[in-house]
Amino acid sequence: MEINWDLLRSEATKIMKSAYAPYSKFPVGVAALVNDGRIVTGCNVENASYGLGLCAECGLVSSLISSGGGRLVAAVCVDGQGNYLAPCGRCRQLLFEHGGPQMKLMTDTGIQEMSAILPWAFGPEDLDRNER
Repeated sequence: MEINWDLLRSEATKIMKSAYAPYSKFPVGVAALVNDGRIVTGCNVENASYGLGLCAECGLVSSLISSGGGRLVAAVCVDGQGNYLAPCGRCRQLLFEHGGPQMKLMTDTGIQEMSAILPWAFGPEDLDRNER
């Protein structure tokens, strides 16, 4: 499947402008290509109770699931200026869960697979370890 990185960055930048970030003043947007060709997006949504804020990737995964599911193929995350941004640890786990180790992420240093972004990741296959 061909990945249009410019389109993903454009969609991430567009959705970033919808972010609700009155406290940090740090809007974030993310866009991803799904294995059926769809593009899903998400933006961060803060809360006065800081710990309850939602990262952009949380919105992305909600959009993925609510629009029919599938697997994430590639993603771009951007800051308020449209610069590439690395997802936080929790969001790396979310992306890994829904894209797997081969999902591609654009970074400041180029395209990386999730296996490099989140080495030794915990995934669904680890849940049955106690039964082995």
